[in-house]
Amino acid sequence: MNIQKVTFTNKDEEQLAGRLELPLNQKPHNFVIFAHCFTCTKNLTAVKNIGRALTDSGFGVLRFDFTGLGESEGDFENTNFSGNVDDLVEAANFLEKNFKAPTLIIGHSLGGTAAIFAAAKIPSIKAVAVVNAPSHPSHVLHLLKESKQEITRNGKAKVNLGGIDFTIKKQFLDDLEDKSLLKIVSNLKKALLILHSPQDNIVGINNAEEIYIAAHHPKSFVSLDGVDHLLSNKEDSKYVGQVIAGWASRYLKIPAGVSVKSKSKVAASLSNDEKFTTYLKLGDHNLISDEPTSFGGNNFGPSPYEFLSAGLAACTVMTIQMYAKRKKWNVEKVTCHINYTKDHAIDCELCEEDSAKIDTFTREISIDGELTDEQKKRILWIADKCPVHKTLHTKTQVITTLL
Repeated sequence: MNIQKVTFTNKDEEQLAGRLELPLNQKPHNFVIFAHCFTCTKNLTAVKNIGRALTDSGFGVLRFDFTGLGESEGDFENTNFSGNVDDLVEAANFLEKNFKAPTLIIGHSLGGTAAIFAAAKIPSIKAVAVVNAPSHPSHVLHLLKESKQEITRNGKAKVNLGGIDFTIKKQFLDDLEDKSLLKIVSNLKKALLILHSPQDNIVGINNAEEIYIAAHHPKSFVSLDGVDHLLSNKEDSKYVGQVIAGWASRYLKIPAGVSVKSKSKVAASLSNDEKFTTYLKLGDHNLISDEPTSFGGNNFGPSPYEFLSAGLAACTVMTIQMYAKRKKWNVEKVTCHINYTKDHAIDCELCEEDSAKIDTFTREISIDGELTDEQKKRILWIADKCPVHKTLHTKTQVITTLL
C-alpha cells in the first residue's frame, strides 16, 4: 500500500499529524477526508479499514489526528467541537494546496457530526458520509456522566474515557450545547449517506432517523445490522468502506478507465504527461505497465520485463499441467518462480567483449503432488518445451512500420 506521512497546521499554527493513503495502481480520482470519533485517533483499526476499501476503489484518503490527540500538537483540554471542525477545514486546504481539493468527507461517531459542519464550510465537498453519528453534538455529554457537574462547578475536570484520562473544560461543554446539527443538515444541499447500526448502544439509531428527516435529497440510509459502535469487526469496517465508495461514485466525477483502441491483439499507449505509466490492451483485457518509483515511474503496474517474465511463468505452469493431465499424473498444483537479470555472457559469441551481458531468466518450479523421480525429471524436460520458453530461445524478428 502507498501511505505517506503528512503534516499541516491548524488555525493556531500547531502541527497536525496525518496519513495520506493513495491507490497502488492509479492516480486518485477523488480525495477524501476522514474524521475520527471523539478521543480516538487516525490509527483506529476501523478508520484504516474504511480508508483502504476506498483506496482500492481509486480514492486518496487523508486521515489525521485532531488537535491534542495522537501525534498532533496542542492540548486536548483547550480544544472543543468547533476546533475539530476547523481542523477538518484546514485538512481540506492542505489537500487543495498540495494535491487536489477533497470532494468527499467521512466521519465516524462525533467525527460524523463534525464532518457535516465542516462540509458546509468546504465548497469542494460534494458528498458526505456519516457512520454511527449523533444528531446533536451534545450527545457526547452522556459519556462524561457525573463529571459534568464537576466541570460546571470547577471549570474543568479529569475524565477517563476508554482507559485514558482527559481534561475537559467548561468551554468544551458550552461549545457542544451551542451547536445545532439539524439546522446545518437542513441547509447542507449536498449528497448525504447515513450508515448506522440498530444495535449501537452508544449512539442510538434514533439519531440516524433525526439526521435523515432533517436532510434534503439526495440522501440515503444503510442499516449496519449487528455492528457495534466502533466497528471493531474488520469485515464490518471493510464493508462500510466499500458501500461508501460505491455510493459516492453516483455523485462524484470518476473518470472511466483508460482503454487502448487497436485492431491488434496487443497494444500499448503512453502520453507525455504520464512518466512511464503505460496503458495496455492484451487481448480482451486492459492492464497497466509502469516502472518503479526508483526509476522515475509511478509503480502503478508491472514493468515490461516483469510482464515478459510473467509470460514465461504462466506458459510454464500451463504446459506442465496440460502434460500431467494427459499422462494422468497426480499434480495438484504447479508454481513457477522467475527472476530476471542481465549477467555476464558465458559461452556465447560476444564473450571476447568484457562488457558483454546476456539476458538470464532463473526459473524455479514447485509441484504439489505425488510423483516419482522419473516423472519429476520428465516435467523439468517438458518445462523447456513451453511455447514462450521456445520463443525466447529462437531467433526472432520485429518488423516495425509507422502508422
